[in-house]
Amino acid sequence: MKKFLDAISEEMKKAFEEAGYDRELGRVNISNRPDLCEYQCNGAMAGAKKYGKKPIDIANEVAEKLKDSKAFSSAEAVMPGFLNLKLDDAFLTEYVNAQMKEEKYGVEAPEKAQKIVIDYGGANVAKPLHVGHLRPAIIGESIKRIARYAGHEVIGDVHLGDWGMPMGQVITEIAERQPELAYFDENYEGDYPTEPPFTISDLEEIYPTASGKCKTDEEFKKKCLKAVYDLQHGRRGYLALWHHIMDVSVKDLKRNYGNLDVYFDLWMGESDVNDMIPDMVEKMKADGYAHISEGALVVDVREDSDKKELPPCIVVKSDGSFNYDTTDLATILWRENEIGPDHIIYITDKRQELHFTLAFRCARKCGLAKEGTVLEFIGNGTINGADGHPFKTRDGGVPRLEYLIRDIEERMLKRIRENEESRGETPLSEEEARATAKITALAALKYGDLSNQAAKDYIFDVEKFTASEGDTGPYILYTMSRIKSILRKYLGAAEGDYSPVNMKALEGLSCNVPDSVHAKEIMKDIAMFPQMVEDAFSERAPHKVCSYLFGLANDVNSFYHDTRILTEEDADKKNGYIALIRDALKLFEAGIEMLGFSAPEHM
Repeated sequence: MKKFLDAISEEMKKAFEEAGYDRELGRVNISNRPDLCEYQCNGAMAGAKKYGKKPIDIANEVAEKLKDSKAFSSAEAVMPGFLNLKLDDAFLTEYVNAQMKEEKYGVEAPEKAQKIVIDYGGANVAKPLHVGHLRPAIIGESIKRIARYAGHEVIGDVHLGDWGMPMGQVITEIAERQPELAYFDENYEGDYPTEPPFTISDLEEIYPTASGKCKTDEEFKKKCLKAVYDLQHGRRGYLALWHHIMDVSVKDLKRNYGNLDVYFDLWMGESDVNDMIPDMVEKMKADGYAHISEGALVVDVREDSDKKELPPCIVVKSDGSFNYDTTDLATILWRENEIGPDHIIYITDKRQELHFTLAFRCARKCGLAKEGTVLEFIGNGTINGADGHPFKTRDGGVPRLEYLIRDIEERMLKRIRENEESRGETPLSEEEARATAKITALAALKYGDLSNQAAKDYIFDVEKFTASEGDTGPYILYTMSRIKSILRKYLGAAEGDYSPVNMKALEGLSCNVPDSVHAKEIMKDIAMFPQMVEDAFSERAPHKVCSYLFGLANDVNSFYHDTRILTEEDADKKNGYIALIRDALKLFEAGIEMLGFSAPEHM
């Protein structure tokens, strides 16, 4: 079915055409002055010069053609030539009832579904996830879900950092501590141990120690760089140790990403394309694209239109090792050969923009990316503390994501208990309360992030994120919980019964023509759902989903406070009210699924 604005624009286009004007002038938009009208059309202003007439005269002629319109109850021409429109309630009701019978509530499958790869994890192995990993993980997960809802085939890849300097640092530090291990004996020819010589806790201490040494100990840094080279060139003992590091780290990473409800289709790393690199590099040289500069092999990617100087893309470093540019280029080549995507989206810190500019240009120039494949970089802003600087713990360190989530869960558990006490409710069991706190904490964390535009920095404010009022995840969940409570009571569930609502039992109900401003606002929200999904996908904008849900929640709560729903004596009216909030609940559920969190049955 047509999106709502297209449907009402069709009525307006017909009126322009009947009045003797170009029908394309009849585009209708949501009013930017809701105190004056619900929708507006500015086509008369655009057509004035073309037809040599005053805009108000064109607007009056078009308004005359809309007197018997099914879509608009009123169409008023106002100076200097705007058309102020009020929607016909019956038309809106008919549209919404038909829309909500569609499989995805009016979101149509694209004419040609895209095959999209989203690269959005990027964590380095051998180190725990920290707050800096939060944004690319949950932004990428949401964009993936939005794209799938919009009808596209999407493959999410974690793209682990497992082949560069961090590996060299860990290997070197282990060698310093346990030089007697067989992994460091170049003459050793036997089998290596099946059990790793460290735990995840050990790695979490080893990596920052090694990283810190590199900043102050030049000799140690040289050893690390040599270890990187040896690993990338197949040193047997280092590869065996690397496998241990991967086994221990990836298991922990999957657990931590799982706690965020972030899941990947591919768990590939830089190392997976290592075998492709020599042939790729040789072809770059043979084709005349790569040349030696200051000891490194580089590809010039500058273009005549560049307003500022760009450095070359380094393919092989002067010491013979590979860097992020190399592995990203080989990964593009692998994805083209093995997946054949229409689109590859990279999501990481916006400070990586230059790296991706160089890599994308190099991939195009050297033919690694096919001509029709879109390469897109989405740079996310930083999470800052109250002081405006990147968020840190009280002792100055970067907070571990695992601990941060745990702290928010405890905060939400405390709020649940406080709410139970203030309302005089029967307390949930400890198990139920903790499960609800876990769900609500994740909603608070994800919504708090995703409600901001991806590229913008934002202040990490736990008090704001976990509040039950305002533009927050818990507010959305509280609204859903309120709807579920009403629906359960309508269906005859006993007070305190928090079992899932039997939505099938409500299928036969349809919305009635709205009898209040609040009911109509909810219907208008529902009608705009397909447009919201299209915009959120095309603009890679999860914040548009958040904004939509917040508006819908405000309208639902206004309707709840001003309308007798369950006590309404007119059965037909009551059924219409129930159908309306049922439909709103369906869109809430679709929306939070796109954002990457779920809702408890009760709060």
